Amino acid sequence: MSAREDVAALALRSRTAAMVLAGLTRTDKDAALNAMADALLRNSAAIVAANQLDVDAARATGAIDQYLDRLTLTAERVKGIAEGLRQLVDLADPIGEVVRGSTLANGLELRQIRVPFGVVGMVYEARPNVTVDAAGICLKSGNAVLLRGSSSAAKSNAMLVETMRSALRDTKVPQDAIQLVPSEDRESVTALLTARGLVDLVIPRGGSGLIRMVVEEATVPVIETGVGNCHVYVDADADLDKALAIVVNSKIQRPSVCNAAETLLVHKAVAAEFLPKVLAAFKSENVLVHGDEDFIAASSEVRPATDDDWAREYESLEIAAKVVSSLDEAVAHIRRWGSGHTEAIVTDSISAAHKFVISCDSATVMVNASTRFTDGEQFGFGAEIGISTQKLHARGPMGLPEMTSTTWVVTGDGQIRG
Repeated sequence: MSAREDVAALALRSRTAAMVLAGLTRTDKDAALNAMADALLRNSAAIVAANQLDVDAARATGAIDQYLDRLTLTAERVKGIAEGLRQLVDLADPIGEVVRGSTLANGLELRQIRVPFGVVGMVYEARPNVTVDAAGICLKSGNAVLLRGSSSAAKSNAMLVETMRSALRDTKVPQDAIQLVPSEDRESVTALLTARGLVDLVIPRGGSGLIRMVVEEATVPVIETGVGNCHVYVDADADLDKALAIVVNSKIQRPSVCNAAETLLVHKAVAAEFLPKVLAAFKSENVLVHGDEDFIAASSEVRPATDDDWAREYESLEIAAKVVSSLDEAVAHIRRWGSGHTEAIVTDSISAAHKFVISCDSATVMVNASTRFTDGEQFGFGAEIGISTQKLHARGPMGLPEMTSTTWVVTGDGQIRG
């Protein structure tokens, strides 16, 4: 069987499962999520063992530490993933929610209600936690999911999907609501991206190369997620102690993720005082700085920044840094080089904060807070399926409501149109 035929067969089974799933109650879906969480915990040792095989193989190829961090599952991380499913149980079911409604002059009653997309394809890299997060969010929002992870996480993903599917046997949710697309070759990705009519939506989650490939090759509708060239701007009116804490946290708390800061912009009015402090902090955390002339003048350890640095999502302990003459210059830099993910301003000026918020064309704008808070769980959505950086349908962290479409329900009493 070819990859295209294989994916088509999986998608047809997903469509059948999606029809059943769409009619289930919140109680039915929550029971399945709890069963999946219990199964993950029971099977934690086997999951970690399968993951270790993937990690060992990746390490043998010379994979960098940040990549290995994203790939690795520990017993504690499995516990956290299971807890993410339980958090979904506590969230309201979006299906059937009335978005808006009215009664027309002719007596017709209009209601716009939330409904599932149907079949969602996930294409993602070496992040096995996404396997569970995506499955849980899709299930709760009434969608069947086709999971196409990286071949480098194949053993981890297979064990996770086997565990979740086995947990569904004694629930009302069909096992085919969660299926794994083979990852042995790239043809399965192409087949998934072009399965228009069988797959309703594709969501890529990973680096810029993966997302660009999905957007350019897909004939199925796509929601772009994830590329995070995030900025922190320290304003002329910033509390510099607060700014230092925010900058350091944004960069080093977990540098391999998409909401970590990749560029620091500092207003010239506070540069003389702030640069020595932030450079000392970066040095203590082993952060390599790629800076402009002002940063280079402040430290011999700063490397000259290039256009590639301004555009780059490092996902490591590196950061680009620049002194700007104004808030307007900071915004212009962000709009030129940013990815539309998350930007932060540190300032005590209400007017500066307001101007920054309305000027930055990004999914999330932080005022006096770390970029690391752009996260579905931190926002109270439960496990997120991704962070959308586009403008259509959904933007920012995508929780349950963002995984739905809508249907208009029109109820009449024999009205006809004249």
